[in-house]
Amino acid sequence: MNPYWWVLLAAVVVEIAWAMSLKWIQMQPGVASISTSLVLTALNMLALSFAMRGIPVGTAYAVWTGLGAVGITLLGVVFFQDPLGTARLGFLALIIVGVVGLKLSTQGG
Repeated sequence: MNPYWWVLLAAVVVEIAWAMSLKWIQMQPGVASISTSLVLTALNMLALSFAMRGIPVGTAYAVWTGLGAVGITLLGVVFFQDPLGTARLGFLALIIVGVVGLKLSTQGG
C-alpha cells in the first residue's frame, strides 16, 4: 500500500477525533475543548491534502468522509447511546463496501 493511503487513514482517525471534539465543546465549552477542535481541524486538513498528492481527490475525499462517518457513528453508539439498528448497520456496511471498492479500483493503491 502506498504511503499516501497510510496518511489518509491517519486523517480518518483525526477526522473522528475532531467530530468527537465537537461533542466535547457541546458538553464542556471552554478554551481546552475549542482549542483542541481547532488543532484537530488543522491537522485534519493537512493530512487530507497531503494524501491527495498520491490518491485521486474524489477517492480520497470519499474514503475520508465515509470511514469518518462510520467511525463517529460507532463511537456515538458506544459513548452516547446513539441508536444502532439493523438498517443502520446495513448502511454502514454499504459505506465500507464502497470504500473498499474505491481502494481496489484506484491505480497506485
